[in-house]
Amino acid sequence: MDSLILLIIIIVGILIFLTLLFSFIPVGLWITAYFSGVKIGLFTLIGMRLRKVIPSRIVRPMIKSTKAGINIDIDKLEAHYLAGGNVNTVVDALIAAQRANIELPFERATAIDLAGRNVLEAVQVSVNPKVIETPKVAAVAKDGIEVMTKARVTVRANIERLVGGAGEETIIARVGEGIVTTVGSSIDHKAVLENPDVISKNILDKGLDAGTAFEILSIDIADVDVGRNIGATLQTDQAEADKRIAQAKAEERRAMAVAKEQEMKAEVQSQRAKVVEAEAKVPLALADALKEGNLGAMDYYNMKNILADTSMRESISNVNKDDDNKN
Repeated sequence: MDSLILLIIIIVGILIFLTLLFSFIPVGLWITAYFSGVKIGLFTLIGMRLRKVIPSRIVRPMIKSTKAGINIDIDKLEAHYLAGGNVNTVVDALIAAQRANIELPFERATAIDLAGRNVLEAVQVSVNPKVIETPKVAAVAKDGIEVMTKARVTVRANIERLVGGAGEETIIARVGEGIVTTVGSSIDHKAVLENPDVISKNILDKGLDAGTAFEILSIDIADVDVGRNIGATLQTDQAEADKRIAQAKAEERRAMAVAKEQEMKAEVQSQRAKVVEAEAKVPLALADALKEGNLGAMDYYNMKNILADTSMRESISNVNKDDDNKN
């Protein structure tokens, strides 16, 4: 009985050992690689495990490249994986480039991948050109009419400039700048509507794909719409601004005139006050003259008669003026 238990324990231990061994050493992957024509040793796979490299991420792309007739050193694949690259995408890109007769060395493919670009997509775009549609670009012709233009840009990836070349955003920005320049130099918006291909020709002549990761094949104007009358709006705004300036200046002159009038009224009031003050002193001066003998009683009465006669004449004159105004 004890020997049977011991035998069971030994068998279980062996099974556990073999399970751990085969989980650490990918024997199944080694067998698949061997029958696929990829010569790789078990110790190489063990070394990948020790270097924390997933063997399937290296072996399966290598099987794929070998079947496609592309010989790649396994150390290079492992180095690219350790650098943070996508080995499977790089191998797919190399196969696609080979089928399309595009020269793409392994080093360039890995450099493109590590630069953050999808190297497989780049090869596909190089074979099958891509269409980039710009948003509506607003431009104003010389006659002040706004023209809304949308363009479709057909581009092909330039493998040699993928590393360090500008992306789609730069292409869209440059095409938009070319549209604005072309429309802005047109005499009127009708010329743009009649010949929209002029925009395409002018943009293509500028060589807008310089320094980018693409080669522009064609630029087609997809849509042209007439927008607002910017010139009339600007003139209206300018006239409104001029009117407000004129109103402000007129208000300033009116305020100055009112201030001047108030100043003159204050001056008149001051003069009248002085006259009233002087007239108030006349009786006192007459009294002093009578007291000192400088003025006789007859002289005083003669003066009173003159004042009364003057007052009567002024009253008659005012009555005559009233009658004239009524007539």
